[in-house]
Amino acid sequence: MTEAQNEPSVTIEALMDEQRVFPPSKEFVAQANINAASVYEDGKDYETFWENQADSLLWRKKWTKTLDWSNPPFAKWFVDGKLNVTESCLDRHLENNGDKVAYYFVGEPGDERTVTYRQLYEEVCQLANGLASLGVSKGDRVAIYMGMTVELPVALLACARLGAPHSVVFGGFSSDALMDRINDAEAKVLITCDESWRNGNKIALKSYADSALEKTPSIEHVVVVKRTGTAVPMIQGRDIYYHELIKDQPKERPATETDSEDTLFILYTSGTTGKPKGIVHTTGGYLLGASFTHKNVFDIKDDDVYWCTADIGWVTGHSYIVYGPLANGTTSVLYEGVPNYPDKDRYWAIIEKYKVNQLYTAPTSIRTFMKWGTEFPERHDMSSLRLIGTVGEPINPEAWIWYNKYIGGGRAPIVDTWWQTETGHIMISPLPGVTTTKPGSATVPLPGIGADIVDEEGNPVPWGGGGYLVLTHPWPGMLRTIFKDPQRFVDTYWGRFSKPEENRWVYFAGDGAKRDVDGYYWLLGRVDDVMNVSGHRISTLEVESALVDHQDVAEAAVVGRNDPITGQAIAAFVTLKGHVQGNEQLIAELREHVAAKIGKIARPASIVFTDELPKTRSGKIMRRLLRDISEQRQLGDVTTLANADVVNDIAARAAAMQTSQED
Repeated sequence: MTEAQNEPSVTIEALMDEQRVFPPSKEFVAQANINAASVYEDGKDYETFWENQADSLLWRKKWTKTLDWSNPPFAKWFVDGKLNVTESCLDRHLENNGDKVAYYFVGEPGDERTVTYRQLYEEVCQLANGLASLGVSKGDRVAIYMGMTVELPVALLACARLGAPHSVVFGGFSSDALMDRINDAEAKVLITCDESWRNGNKIALKSYADSALEKTPSIEHVVVVKRTGTAVPMIQGRDIYYHELIKDQPKERPATETDSEDTLFILYTSGTTGKPKGIVHTTGGYLLGASFTHKNVFDIKDDDVYWCTADIGWVTGHSYIVYGPLANGTTSVLYEGVPNYPDKDRYWAIIEKYKVNQLYTAPTSIRTFMKWGTEFPERHDMSSLRLIGTVGEPINPEAWIWYNKYIGGGRAPIVDTWWQTETGHIMISPLPGVTTTKPGSATVPLPGIGADIVDEEGNPVPWGGGGYLVLTHPWPGMLRTIFKDPQRFVDTYWGRFSKPEENRWVYFAGDGAKRDVDGYYWLLGRVDDVMNVSGHRISTLEVESALVDHQDVAEAAVVGRNDPITGQAIAAFVTLKGHVQGNEQLIAELREHVAAKIGKIARPASIVFTDELPKTRSGKIMRRLLRDISEQRQLGDVTTLANADVVNDIAARAAAMQTSQED
């Protein structure tokens, strides 16, 4: 890559300058699925590139046109192609690999189950037959509200077998959230559990579902998986237990033929206000994107044991626990619970026991592991790991270094991946056999993917500057629309930077990013999380990264609060490592540490020490609530928090600070 010749844009300040680099080892390069940089050149002709990759799937009828972009921004990939995704994920593995393990299931209480591809196929067919007996047919929507048990991927695949789009609702969501999603999708059947396990507690999913179902007229039947065995109310004629539904069903069922552009699933984004957006993903292009990226970003081999720690309720679980791994015939770990039950080494014990080769987890989790200390991973032999990855949000450099040293043993490449519910699959990431990595950078767009960073007017920002991350051409796994709201799809994702009069269609991801002089992308978080301090647009991520760089800090969250002088002032909330005590001296030290790392303009105006940060059940920090606390407003909705009690504690600590910490 060549350096840009122009001065960098100041759309978003690019303050941090990470110089450490980690090239792939010669040993890893030699065995990598992709180990030649020429693949990026191949990807420039993106239609031909994806057409060549599509032969990896099992098609009943080949497509007549690779991409139809005649009515942008509504794309069609592999036009007229016919397939059923379950034939690529299950049927084609049976003859030679039917006895291969598809999932090692690990229950939080300690129960385990090994499921082969043949067993998975048979149970999927039984459930598909059972759902068909309840009246589910091609095109009907099925809602799924479950814990992380084997029956969850079975449910997704059974729907796909029938050509019935599934709508998975994360098992941590409330009754109202479930109700809204069922009603928007007009789901015909709900699949749920009596209860699920989380952190040693039973979560009453059926009870929550029953509350939602009081206002969901489209639901005709409810299928209930017995997970804990606790007695739950069952309504005659509506509710049926999963095991009773499938017990006498045949273990074979022909897959329903679907078009490449038929809807595979609807997945709702979890906004804090307003109507949820039903993101629509279709069949052929989505499966291709998920399977290609899974195989090559994680360098999957036939005998690997792979583990993505996400919940299937999120898109990461759809793409990298279910569809991608199964299309590649991979053995995966499926874990039900949390990383600290019964102790803080649960993940590392699982890796040691099953000899996991790839671990894919979230930066939030990694920072939590840092806070707990190195003693927990050091209890276990994790030498089986040969690649580790991150997903869900940008990772700060020090968390990256910790992950590399204590989890990857300094030998496993890290793939820091950027993508979204809307993109369907990974878009920006290292290829581990090709890419020299930099801590905190997702590196460059994958082959066949077009991305850029633009300013307020939509003009490309020269290398070295920051701005808005956009995608510049269609890709196979892209969302096709918002369910029942195509205009919202156009306005939300294509309205800001596209120029229809010039036939220029640009997808705006909603994220800020910078691109360094080597062309590497550094994600700066949602543009809503960019602060305007004395005219400088500063990313919360960069300040958080600088704070976590301090030896005593485990985790940090930063927000901008209104300030009459600077427009916004930087308010930081910091969790310390181990038994470190927060005091005025440490506050001063942290402020100067940030100033030294990225400049005085980024020095926090206030720092509050807290034992925990408010997080959703998916592990994302709720900065909206921290802004409420900083500006002494009434707190907004806390129902999606995993640790709602912590908010009041943080508010009390912030209120107790009577004097400003500003200079």
